[in-house]
Amino acid sequence: MIEFRIDRHSGVSTYLQIAAQVKQAMRMGLLGPGDKLPTAREVVEATRVNPNTVLKAYRELEHEGLAEGRRGMGTFITASLATSSARPDAPLRQDLDQWMGRAVEEGLSSDEVDAIYTDVRSAHY
Repeated sequence: MIEFRIDRHSGVSTYLQIAAQVKQAMRMGLLGPGDKLPTAREVVEATRVNPNTVLKAYRELEHEGLAEGRRGMGTFITASLATSSARPDAPLRQDLDQWMGRAVEEGLSSDEVDAIYTDVRSAHY
């Protein structure tokens, strides 16, 4: 099951955080077509957010064509965002894993890693 983490200080709406985390899980192949999302009640219990916020996130996913609500059954993933590059054994992912290990060994904080990543990504994209 997906485990949601809400950052109440990020400035990003909670429903968008939930939708983004579902999409991330889809990209990583953790969620795929036919998989059931946690119920709103389960998400509320785990995150202490308003049930309407969870439902709004799920409606957003439906609007994007990524999920489908089935009356009395729940919300199910209807598409795949996974690519072979996201698999744990993908070469680029292994390279990034090694780089992250080096960053940890050198004592970089997660904020420093984020800054380096953002800078390098913006140079290429």
